Amino acid sequence: MSIPVKHYSFVRNKLLNKEEIAFLDVREEDPHAREHPLFAANLPLSRIEIDAYGKLPNTNIPIVTLDDGEGYAELAAQRLLSLGFSDVSVFEGGVQAWKAADGEVFKDVNVPSKSFGELVESKRHTPSLSAQEVKQLIDNQADVVVVDVRRFDEYNTMSIPTGISVPGAELVLRLPELAPNPKTKIIVNCAGRTRSIIGTQSLINAGIPNEVNALRNGTIGWTLAGQELDKGQTRKFKDVSQGTTSEAAQRARRVADRAGVKRATLADVDQWKSQSERTTYFFDTRTPEEYESGHLPGFRSVPGGQLVQETEMIAPVRGARIVLVDPSGGSVRANMPASWLAQMAWEVYVLDDVSTAALTEKGPWQPPLPNLPQVKMVDAITLANWLKADSNTIAVDFSTHANYVKGHIPGSWYALRSQLADAMQKIPKANRYVLTSAPAELSLFVAQEFQVLTSAEVFALEGGNAAWISAGLELEKGPSHLASPPLDRYKRPYEGTSVDPAAMQAYLNWEFGLVEQLGKDGTHHFWVL
Repeated sequence: MSIPVKHYSFVRNKLLNKEEIAFLDVREEDPHAREHPLFAANLPLSRIEIDAYGKLPNTNIPIVTLDDGEGYAELAAQRLLSLGFSDVSVFEGGVQAWKAADGEVFKDVNVPSKSFGELVESKRHTPSLSAQEVKQLIDNQADVVVVDVRRFDEYNTMSIPTGISVPGAELVLRLPELAPNPKTKIIVNCAGRTRSIIGTQSLINAGIPNEVNALRNGTIGWTLAGQELDKGQTRKFKDVSQGTTSEAAQRARRVADRAGVKRATLADVDQWKSQSERTTYFFDTRTPEEYESGHLPGFRSVPGGQLVQETEMIAPVRGARIVLVDPSGGSVRANMPASWLAQMAWEVYVLDDVSTAALTEKGPWQPPLPNLPQVKMVDAITLANWLKADSNTIAVDFSTHANYVKGHIPGSWYALRSQLADAMQKIPKANRYVLTSAPAELSLFVAQEFQVLTSAEVFALEGGNAAWISAGLELEKGPSHLASPPLDRYKRPYEGTSVDPAAMQAYLNWEFGLVEQLGKDGTHHFWVL
């Protein structure tokens, strides 16, 4: 079957006209991060069946797949067509053709959001203090509160001394009770620059009376200054009073109105869910714990700060409609992220007047999946017995490299689905292979491809790695048996505690150049309040 091809002018015109397009870089995250067009969202070939329906909720949108000549784009297009997507093309010539047409290419991940953050700072001159200045304030026991706007797990890994975890969208709601004295100085930090710039500017835009500064260059700047970070801290924001919530709600609503955020009702939601000509994303911006205790049907849990930071990962259809809801926080955590998304040229709505009675679903978000292939299955206890008694059984794990290193079935091999043929050359020959993954469904899709490459029996572990853990079985840690290079995750220079200072400085230098790159690209439509 011949798949249509598209070129630079088609993609660029869609972006310039603010028309819907899913421009998908289907390589693994590491090669994607080395160079890609600004709005080429990363949706790896390895995970298409797992992620497609959740990230591409409308099967009629124009999809253009991109690679760098490896042949992944065509494979991805075929898989998307088999999943029922009707308008799928391949970007002819890949990344090199984009560059040959004078298309700008960007490094790293979450580039639209990071570029936007740099644009905000350049336009608003968002105030910041150096790591040395902040350390001096802390050492002098000045009246200062440090708020860390990253995810809690990032904060827990490493943090600024005295810092409190307040993920970005929570700031305007929580800060008045963390710093009730308007003379208290507020320092906002993240790992690098974007989230601290957006967090600081959020508080300024909302009219918080305190002096607010970003920690310039975040934990990277702190480390490059030769200063020690804390590890394993657990300080978190607390619940706030109804009065504080009401005042924060008014502040956030004013900011959203200034940014042109639109309002929506449950009736609008019902109508948009049935639309075939338009993509709509429905996001609940509260904490995951609040979401799981009760949420609207069809809404995905995406805490607001991460939504602004990782927009293209969660909403890869540029030009789509985004609807946010925060039923229990006076809409603060919807209005503040919405104000930023509007400035990033999204059509964004906040859902008002949602009663607790409407929050009829409980538990974590379940991504919509296609029909699962029928493959031979085995339970965790049987697999454990096979592995003990029979050296001719080998387990192969298709989880992310990070999850594999964190804990895997003892003796199992890590492999990437996109590198399967190469991986099979490294995995020892056996009479029986058992495939596992997190999520468990991924290994079912791999099993059919795996079977084509071997005459041995191929099984999938029922319930995947989660079932092995639930059975109380032992885990092995570390990168013990790698049949594929860990291309599925780009190593960010701001994560973890053992990063080369030169890599940190290079990352900052790259961020400083993003505004100029935005100007060269010219397709973003960003503006700053």
